[in-house]
Amino acid sequence: MKDQKKAEAIAAERMQLLSPLLAEGLDPAKAKEIKVRICEQIGVSERTLRRYLAKYKEEGFSGLKPLGKGRQPSDQTIPPEVLEQAILLRREVPGRSVAQLIQILEWEGRIPRGAIKRSTLQERLAARGYSTRHMRMYAESGVAARRFQQRHRNRLWHSDIKYGPYLPIGPGGAMKQVFLVTFIDDATRFVLHGAFYPVMDQTIVEDCFRRAIQKFGVPESVYFDNGKQYRTKWMTRACSKLGIRLLFAKPYSPEATGKVERFNRVVDSFLSEAALEKPKTLERLNELFEVWLSECYQNKSHSALADNCSPETAYRSDKKALRFVDPDDLATAFLHCETRKVDKSGCISFMDRKYEVGLAFLGRTVDVIYDPTDITELIIEYDGHAPWRVRELVIGERAGKRPPLPEHLGKAPADTSRLLAAAEEQNASRKAQQAQAVAYRQVSKEGGYV
Repeated sequence: MKDQKKAEAIAAERMQLLSPLLAEGLDPAKAKEIKVRICEQIGVSERTLRRYLAKYKEEGFSGLKPLGKGRQPSDQTIPPEVLEQAILLRREVPGRSVAQLIQILEWEGRIPRGAIKRSTLQERLAARGYSTRHMRMYAESGVAARRFQQRHRNRLWHSDIKYGPYLPIGPGGAMKQVFLVTFIDDATRFVLHGAFYPVMDQTIVEDCFRRAIQKFGVPESVYFDNGKQYRTKWMTRACSKLGIRLLFAKPYSPEATGKVERFNRVVDSFLSEAALEKPKTLERLNELFEVWLSECYQNKSHSALADNCSPETAYRSDKKALRFVDPDDLATAFLHCETRKVDKSGCISFMDRKYEVGLAFLGRTVDVIYDPTDITELIIEYDGHAPWRVRELVIGERAGKRPPLPEHLGKAPADTSRLLAAAEEQNASRKAQQAQAVAYRQVSKEGGYV
């Protein structure tokens, strides 16, 4: 499955590369300007970019996967001194492409012509933190000087995590803090989905995002801060499979997420009221939040909207069509993948639960595909076998009958010992060599030598 994972990762990178060209209403002149900029920054040809775009429009996300087993890891090594010179060239002029770095190294006589592939050098620079994206991230400075707002709904969504109150939901009724996740439409300030969760990790972001898409369709792009709950390979994979452009705010620039930060300050009024209500469960807190959200925000006039209309009115009256996806495709986009080793009983341990994989895979490492919101059933993948589903192992009061060992793992019949036969041949060969190497002199009866 490593080749498949590599192919999906490459497709996700290509999808995010193409995302600026997929914006609705993009005129040809602007599209050409974006293509030139991408080619200069990433170091790909315009022909390659056109090929990626055509494959995506024809086949979707799967069309961006490399043919065959995907791009194989390069065995080509770059001498440390050459890599250091490439890094120095990139630091001198951060805008230099990888092709230009190789060209300079060839002209200076540091490497023979064609000795280093562009993809190899690009991987080494990225591993050291000197990719084009890294250099551009730290080269840009300043903050936004003007406010911006999308013209239509679902063009851009914002999201953030806010610390919530403490509730008696811990072990033994201990007080535990909860966290609020919200997704807000940029054009209308409409809250697409929001809920409090008992933990703060990537799963709560994915759950909220998935529910927002189920209710209001797929956005063109999403805009997150640099929190570790958002910068995950799972979020990149989900957005790429759904055709969503993934954007991140610059590090240490809270003004970039001003809209959702402003909403979080409005939520403070709800938290003050909820403190008086003293909810005892997370379910009750979410019920109160849903009522407050509808009556005190969604249907209240908003000064940033035309005619001071409410966020819900602005969202519902927008004429831009909503794009929904098949529920199965949505579920597939949010699946996770991890590896587990099968134990001697043919089972794997996953999130403190046991799942029976099969005795045929004893000691082997399998891929576990799962939905983080529901692990009652897992999908197991292993090279050379069709994926299959497994459910949690139910342990009864009595020991279950052990399933028969697969035929290919059973004891093979034998009439003789191959080890002893080979040992006899080895022993005879050793004696023959020793007889040739040792000679004895005859000794006379008188004790002298003959």
